[in-house]
Amino acid sequence: MKLVLKIATSVLFLFVLKVSYGQTLMDSLSSQMILQEMEISIEDDEVSIDSLISLLNVGNIDSTTVPAAKLYGYVWNNQLVNPYQKRMVDMTDTVCIDFSQYCHPNRNVVTSDFGFRRGWRFHYGIDTRLKVGDSICSSFDGMVRISKRGKAYGNYIVIRHFNGLETVYAHLSKTMVQVNQVVRAGEIIGLGGNTGRSTGPHLHYEIRYLGQPIAPRDLIDWQTYSAKFNMAALDAQHFAYVKEIEKIRYYVVRKGDTLSGISLKTGVSISKICQLNNIKKTSILRIGQRLRFS
Repeated sequence: MKLVLKIATSVLFLFVLKVSYGQTLMDSLSSQMILQEMEISIEDDEVSIDSLISLLNVGNIDSTTVPAAKLYGYVWNNQLVNPYQKRMVDMTDTVCIDFSQYCHPNRNVVTSDFGFRRGWRFHYGIDTRLKVGDSICSSFDGMVRISKRGKAYGNYIVIRHFNGLETVYAHLSKTMVQVNQVVRAGEIIGLGGNTGRSTGPHLHYEIRYLGQPIAPRDLIDWQTYSAKFNMAALDAQHFAYVKEIEKIRYYVVRKGDTLSGISLKTGVSISKICQLNNIKKTSILRIGQRLRFS
């Protein structure tokens, strides 16, 4: 069946029309506002999760039959967390994402937030305390894109969801799903652990759109373990941190360097250098140490 829609000037889309693999009409248009009258044709060929399972059962899965295939340019990579090379901080549109299905991956206390930490390192997810063996659940319906072990993430899983998001679950003691496996919201996909670059048992959880991380607290209430919105609107502001990261500059400590000398060379006060790097004025500097000064 084919739908033909007439769209008037400057109409704000506040409704959701499902298209291929859970994308919205707004996703297809990649625009929140239509600035001139136009005619849009949409093929009514939505594939449900049950249909996708049926395709999988007969081995009929490829990069065109995965969740949000068109949105992701038909890229289905089982090795890289972000193979898309998109710069979302420059996006000019607003995209609506369906959060009505959201399930919290593990209900526990946040121990490390999204953002800068230890002065210059950026943390692209949110960490929650757990016990080794605690159940970890998928946040939405979707398909497993990655399930493997990495040096930093340890045992980890990446799931592409029908709403266009991807989620990452890291430091697991055990993964319980395989690549290309279809999972439902709330389904147990792994067990919490302490693998990879980790100082104690915890879940490292990321929400990504076209490969770019989003601060989970922008979308999730970590007190009630629920989504803040049934329909979340994503725009460039959600990725503004990228420009802040790009502003960062480092000084590499050389033999004989002191904080006062580095301050003179960079034009940044000793107090500011200490603040940016979470060190004290009496801290001992190491040759080769990177100090952030902007």
